[in-house]
Amino acid sequence: MKAKKQKRQGDFQKVQLKVGKKKPKADNATNVNFRSKAIHLPEQLKHVDSGPTKHRQLDIMDLLSKLHHINSNIKQGALVGLRELLSAQPSMIELHASAVLSEVAALFTDKDGSVRAAAVRLLRFITQCIPAERVVPFFPLLSAHLTCAMTHISEAIQEDALRVLDVLLEHYPGLLSQRHTVLLTNFLELISQKRKAATGQDKSGKGGFALTISTNRSVTAQQWRLTVLLRLGSFLQAVVEERPLDEGVTSSIGLGMWAGEKGSVTSVDVSWEEHVFGKGRIQVFENSGAVPTPHSAYRLRPDSKAGAGMNKELCSAETVQGFAGTLVPLLLEIWVEAAGGDHVQTDSGHLLSAEAMALMFQILTILQLLRRVSPHRDQKDILDAWFRNSYLADFKHHFMKNFPYGLLEVARHKKKADGKRIRQQVAAGTVAGGNVEPLALNVTLCQVMVTLSLRGQDHVEAEDADWLGTIRVFIRETLSNGGKLSSKHLAALLEVVWRMIVTQRSRVVTDDLLQAVYVQYQQRNLAVSVRSLLLCFFSQFYIQEHQNHPHIARSRILARWLASLPVQLVQLGSRNPQLSAQLLETIHPAAARGNKDLLQSLQKNACSIYDPQEGCVVVLPVESQKRLVQILHSLPAFPAELLACLSQVCNTGRVSASLATMLIRTIHLRSPLCGWSSSSQDVPVKDVDYLSFFFTTLTGFSSEMLQALQDTDEDSLLPSSILSPLSVFATTLEQFLHHWDIVEEVCHCLDTLGSRAQCFDVIQNAIIKNLCGLVVVPDCVCAAILRCVPRLLDVNFLPSDTLLHFLSDCCLSMLNLLLQLEQSAHKRDAVWEACFAALSTVPRLLRLVLQSFRVCDLCEEELPVLAQILSLLLQHTQLHLTVHTHIWLLMTAHIHFSFHFYGGETREQWLTDLLYCYSVTLFGHRANMGMRDIY
Repeated sequence: MKAKKQKRQGDFQKVQLKVGKKKPKADNATNVNFRSKAIHLPEQLKHVDSGPTKHRQLDIMDLLSKLHHINSNIKQGALVGLRELLSAQPSMIELHASAVLSEVAALFTDKDGSVRAAAVRLLRFITQCIPAERVVPFFPLLSAHLTCAMTHISEAIQEDALRVLDVLLEHYPGLLSQRHTVLLTNFLELISQKRKAATGQDKSGKGGFALTISTNRSVTAQQWRLTVLLRLGSFLQAVVEERPLDEGVTSSIGLGMWAGEKGSVTSVDVSWEEHVFGKGRIQVFENSGAVPTPHSAYRLRPDSKAGAGMNKELCSAETVQGFAGTLVPLLLEIWVEAAGGDHVQTDSGHLLSAEAMALMFQILTILQLLRRVSPHRDQKDILDAWFRNSYLADFKHHFMKNFPYGLLEVARHKKKADGKRIRQQVAAGTVAGGNVEPLALNVTLCQVMVTLSLRGQDHVEAEDADWLGTIRVFIRETLSNGGKLSSKHLAALLEVVWRMIVTQRSRVVTDDLLQAVYVQYQQRNLAVSVRSLLLCFFSQFYIQEHQNHPHIARSRILARWLASLPVQLVQLGSRNPQLSAQLLETIHPAAARGNKDLLQSLQKNACSIYDPQEGCVVVLPVESQKRLVQILHSLPAFPAELLACLSQVCNTGRVSASLATMLIRTIHLRSPLCGWSSSSQDVPVKDVDYLSFFFTTLTGFSSEMLQALQDTDEDSLLPSSILSPLSVFATTLEQFLHHWDIVEEVCHCLDTLGSRAQCFDVIQNAIIKNLCGLVVVPDCVCAAILRCVPRLLDVNFLPSDTLLHFLSDCCLSMLNLLLQLEQSAHKRDAVWEACFAALSTVPRLLRLVLQSFRVCDLCEEELPVLAQILSLLLQHTQLHLTVHTHIWLLMTAHIHFSFHFYGGETREQWLTDLLYCYSVTLFGHRANMGMRDIY
């Protein structure tokens, strides 16, 4: 037994473990030792400076990753850090726009209010830095998150979603307006829900949606609805404003309901100066150069660029009717609840509290915008008819029963809870819509209601007389009470006036409303914007409507306003060039249409308007000056006083040369001497006045100015001498060239007259009577006479000796002046052109000039001048024959006199040049003569 026990203990012997001794390894232990080589990646260990925040070394990717953290404080801190980082390095915004916008948009529906508020603040900062065209690829994601937030079950998230909507409407209205299909439904779901037992509209006339009331909001149900309606109005305004230009409507003063559709038109510039006298042909192009606007439904891809406006789905009247059929019953139900609460407080239905007034104003604004959503005129007419048939009775009952409305003053005692209530209203955004003036509310209601009075249906006028009469009384009293109106309120009132006049087609209504507007127009110290608005209203009203409506064309008020325009133009002058330009924009077409009242007033004030010193024609900008010259085409008569003013306008240099030539051409075309015949004895321009005007314009100086020059003693006055019989008054280069252009136009007009001999006889007598006795003559006058006489001289008519001697003095004086013009090349060319034309055309003129050279009486300083004049004359072949006839006497005396004064080398310079020119001329002349003629 003992041996067996020892054997068993040997097989299962237990290892004794001792303290401090290492535990022996087991027999089946696995060796886990291994060897490896280190892998070094030094590039990954480098620190990349991507713009850390100020207090924590976190880059943008670290901050974006923290936005997924479960802790709200960490997410809020990450949003604040992102804003600090992007503010410090704005270049990173567009670089990481995709990641930042996607992460921020995901926080629109975060459960924590502080995180949502920080996300909205960051979104507002980002939208200020990124333009709309860079956000286009990421905007569908933003819109999707906004839709989720607006339809969220949490009321707090819905309220913050409206703040996100405000940011996007402020910076990206064009992009947001493209999402109208989803967003309009979201607006409805914010204040209502679908009825359980109705689809579309039920038998009671109510829509398929019913208003909802939530007790969990921080504001009342009425304040929440007002907040939503404010955003809905802003969104519809963005939809209207962001429509494509070729599909929209435009108006000069905001009267968009009366403007027609426009296509893209390319203007064609025609220079009428080239065609007025038949110098060239005018080619007529199809559509007058207009490029037709393509209307194609084909699109290669959806239009998603910024400012593209809206989809075409909302342009149709059917789509707008479908949305309005759901929204308008809700708006009426909202107003019934709000009005019921106000009626409990007061018995006066026309007095509204500030909150109720703001609510009604937003309802009316939305109704007005619904009509403007469709850009086409025919679609608007369809909508007007639909609104009238569907809701006219409701609008009259709920809105017009207590019209006009006033503000209910409620005395409140300030409580401690008022501060908290105001802060809640500011957070909800209702305070901005609470400050509505009663005038703005009443005018907006008038705008909505007048669109329901259909034009062209006389049987409707009697049905609408009750509420249209109330609106007319309100408009008349508002405009006539002497109060100052803002441009915004006035524009809305004028739109109502326009619509009522056109639709009612009554002369009594027209004069009644226009009289009220005219009273407002006659007020003093109006703001420039208000004055411009009133002026533009009358102008557009006359230009667009007076031909289509007889009751407008016969309006006494409109005729009185048109007659006052020339007087206003004289009084206004250059104090406000913009208003003066607006006046001319009306005067010009009214004068062209032959308005009798305007033309009489224009004729009466013509001398003041075209005064050469302070008249509008010289003090206004170039475009206004051009319109004033164009108005002369319609002026009934041109008395002598007016023609004298116009002549001075041309010569003073305060209008451009091209405009002065246009004025001269206008006077020429209005005269019977131009070639047209008239059975009436009252012609616009009499023949005597016509010739007086052209002669005065030709000289460039009045008789008083010429007489004043005879006693002048200025430095620019060149003294008279043997080689300059006249004392020439040298004008400036600018004045000379300006007058030279006018002289060319005068000569051209006189050259087209029927009898050139009679015309030359008149001009000759005028020159002899007014110029021949002068001692001091301006250089431009001499050049003008030398230029005009050859142009008008008839072949069978010989000028008088008095005129020839005066022309000889002018020509010799201008040749002497020509040698002194060294720097003025343009002036020198013009002077020589005039002298050469006279010497080569007028008979015996060159002979008189050569005979006037009294060589023996010349001093030694004048001999070189005479030599240069002779050399100049000898250089032109057309003058050779006449010069050669008298050259022998002049050359003999000249050479004898020159040898008497000069000796040696001093005479060779000018004398050698003269002998050379003479020898060349004599050789060429002898080549054409026989031996008998030479000897």
